[in-house]
Amino acid sequence: MQRDLEGILVVSLEQAVAAPYCTRLLADAGARVIKVERPEGDFARAYDSYAKGLSVNFVWLNRGKQSIVLDLKNEEDKALLERMLARADVFVQNLAPGAAARLGFGSAALRARFPRLITCDISGYGEEGPRRELKAYDLLVQAESGIAFVNGIGEEPARVGVSICDIAAGITAAAAIFRALFARARFGLGQGIEVSLFHAIGDWMNVPWMTFAYGGFTPPRLGLHHPTIAPYGAYPCGDGTTILIAIQNEREWARFCAEILNAPELARDPRFDSNPQRVANRRELDALICARFARQSREELAELLERAQIAYGRLNTLADLSAHPQMRWLEVPTQAGPIRVIAPGARVLGETLAPGPVPALDEHGAAIRAEFAAEEEA
Repeated sequence: MQRDLEGILVVSLEQAVAAPYCTRLLADAGARVIKVERPEGDFARAYDSYAKGLSVNFVWLNRGKQSIVLDLKNEEDKALLERMLARADVFVQNLAPGAAARLGFGSAALRARFPRLITCDISGYGEEGPRRELKAYDLLVQAESGIAFVNGIGEEPARVGVSICDIAAGITAAAAIFRALFARARFGLGQGIEVSLFHAIGDWMNVPWMTFAYGGFTPPRLGLHHPTIAPYGAYPCGDGTTILIAIQNEREWARFCAEILNAPELARDPRFDSNPQRVANRRELDALICARFARQSREELAELLERAQIAYGRLNTLADLSAHPQMRWLEVPTQAGPIRVIAPGARVLGETLAPGPVPALDEHGAAIRAEFAAEEEA
C-alpha cells in the first residue's frame, strides 16, 4: 500500500524536540525526511542513554529519517543544502530566530527561489515581538505561558511532566504542513508557516485565561482535582492505590449517591444539590467520598463505578502503563537493536505502520551527497 506522503521530500534543519516531532509525524505518513545535523549532531542524541545506550528522546522523535551532517559555514555544504531544497517539498527549521536567514536560508527568500516549497519556521516566541530572542526551553515556556501557574497544588505551581510546549508546537506545525500540502495540490504554490512554542501552548491556555479575563476567576491549583467541577478528581482507596472519578451532570451525581455512596439523600442535600454547591462544600464532600472509598480496593471500586456508568480512571504508575490493556506498541529498529515505543495516537484503518530505523549520525551523508551532487560533479 502506498503511504499518503510517499514521494514528498522534507528537508529539516532541526534539533531537540519540536521540529523533530513535527517531521517524525511526516515520516510516519510516508514522507522522506532528511535530517540535517551540525557536525556534533543533534544535541538530543546526548540527553541520556536509557534506550539501550541511546537517548529516549532521540529514538522517539527520529525514526524513519535519514541523517546528513552539514557545516553551514562551509560554502560547499551550503551549496549542497541549496540543491536539496531545490528538489524539496517542505523545509522545516528550528534554529534561533534569524539564524537561518543569516546563513542564506530565510524562508521568504527560499520561497521566492522555489515557489512550490513549503517552509516552516519553529521558534520559541515567534519571529517578531520584543521577546523573540529569548531562549525557549520547554520548562521556561511552561512558566512564561502560564501553564505552570495553573498546574500544581496549593501554593506550588508545577511543570507538566512531559515537554508539552515542544509537543504542542510540533503537532501544530505538522497540521499546518498537511494543510499547506493540500493547498499546494489545489493552487500550485507553497506557503510560509511560522509556529512557536509560546503561541502553540498559548492556544491551549484559552480556557483558564478566558475564565480569568471574563469571569474574574483564577482557577485554584488543586492537583488531581478539577477547579470548577465536583466531585471530579482523585481519591485514595482502601488498598493504598488511587482512583479518579468525574461527575459531569446531576443525573450522574444522583446515581453516584445512590449506587456508590449508598446515600441517595445526598443528591438532595442543600450542600450538594448543584455543582456550584458541591464546589463550595468540596471539603465536606471529599470527606464523605474518602470514607466510602477507604472500605474497598481500587479494582472493586472500578467494578462498581463501571456498573453504575460513572466515569473513572486509575492513577497508573509507569509500570501500570506498561501493562495497560488498551496500549498499542511499535517496535523501532535502531543500531542498538529493536526498541519498543508507544504507538502514535492516530492510526489509518487498514494501514500497518512499519517505522523506519533511527539513523546514526551522518548515516546517509555519503549517499545524499552523491544524490544531490552538483551537475558538473555528477
